[in-house]
Amino acid sequence: MIQEVLVIIIFAVAVFYLGRIVWKQFTAKQACATGCAKCSAVDFAKIESELKKKGI
Repeated sequence: MIQEVLVIIIFAVAVFYLGRIVWKQFTAKQACATGCAKCSAVDFAKIESELKKKGI
């Protein structure tokens, strides 16, 4: 009986965790869809201007 309860609790926590990850991906305010928050640290406009200067 206790094993079943523990498995159900672990399963519920795992479903909650995965649901939270999916929810963050759909509500991300970054330009990319991953929601990892790393994209905001990169200045894409600066990178693009440097590439244009180099002719790439």
